Amino acid sequence: MKNLFASLPEDLSEEVFEDIIRSDKVRIERIVSRGHSSPENGWYDQDESEWVMVLQGAARLLFDDGREESLGAGDYINIPAHTRHRVSWTDPDSPTIWLAVFYR
Repeated sequence: MKNLFASLPEDLSEEVFEDIIRSDKVRIERIVSRGHSSPENGWYDQDESEWVMVLQGAARLLFDDGREESLGAGDYINIPAHTRHRVSWTDPDSPTIWLAVFYR
């Protein structure tokens, strides 16, 4: 048994991406952020759809149509494949723990 809140990385100078499960059709990832955001011109444009939930902390996602979504603990969003988006902000004072499910 494992716990998503256990073994948090001490060094969060970079965002930490960890695969929990990976197969041909689905990938589940734990992401840990602390004050991170995507590069100013760094848009995600993925071949997979992504369902993402903030388990702890807070974040904002910016979409290339100008829409911005704020996420707190328990909030989730589904992002269809090829929907350009970026992380515009994560809480700088405490870790933000995400659960991301990528699927085709």
